[in-house]
Formats: sequence, C-alpha cells, structure tokens
Amino acid sequence: MSGCPGSKTIDFSEKTVQEGSESGKRPSQLRQWPIQMHLVSPHAPYFQGKDVLLAADCTAFALGDFHKDYIKGKSIGIACPKLDTDQEVYVEKIKALIDEAKINTLTVIIMQVPCCFGLVQIAKEGAEKATRKIPVKQVVVGLEGNILSEDWI
Repeated sequence: MSGCPGSKTIDFSEKTVQEGSESGKRPSQLRQWPIQMHLVSPHAPYFQGKDVLLAADCTAFALGDFHKDYIKGKSIGIACPKLDTDQEVYVEKIKALIDEAKINTLTVIIMQVPCCFGLVQIAKEGAEKATRKIPVKQVVVGLEGNILSEDWI
C-alpha cells in the first residue's frame, strides 16, 4: 500500500516471544501490521495458511488476557460493525482470506451488544461466498470481560 507509512505491511511473526509472568509485564502476541480490516491485505504473508482472528474493536479492552487467550498464534483483523463504513469490503476480504490466502480457521470475537453481531454476519457472508469451506467460531464477550459463549457456527 502507498500513502500512510502506518499502512505498510509488516510481518514480525518470526520474532521470538518471551513468556511473561502474571506479576510482570506480559509481551504482546501481535505478529503483524496493519490490523484494521480496511488496511489489511489478504495477500500479506502473515495470513497465508494461518488461523485468523476477526475482533470487534472493543473486545481487546474488555478482556484482560486478550493477547494470551485470543491473539497468540493467530493473524488478526479488527473492525467495528457499528462505526466502520464500506463494510461490504470486509465481506470480500474475508472471502479472499479463505480462498486466496487459504486460511485454516476464522474466529470472530464480539461484544454482547446487538450491533456487534453485525461482524458475525459479515464473517458468515464472506465465508458463504468463498469456494473453500473452513471452520468459523463465534466468541461473545460480556460487558464485564467474561466469555458468554464460544460456538462453531
């Protein structure tokens, strides 16, 4: 991508991750840049053959162990189904991630609020348009940071 240097594709998945302790600093599990769905490219090397997490923006702030429990070992895209515009682009990116990047699984993590379920609908639509079929998981986070449900959909 051209333009903003913040949009440059960076894959730091080969970086050695140090394990943190409960009482010390916990290292980031993020292995790529960018992460916003409008900026990610399904052709980026960090998506090829990987497990992918599609996270509603608020989930990382609600879950204390978001990195350890959900990002670790995955490539990521983030989005807000209430505030983001041009979401039809997301459907096409998910389709491309499945068919072209040949991702293994897609986990969609959302908040319990009604607008967040739009992100699940976007993921389902992209998966339905894809030629390949992959497992898709939905994780719903409560407003107080608890997991309300985890289901394969």
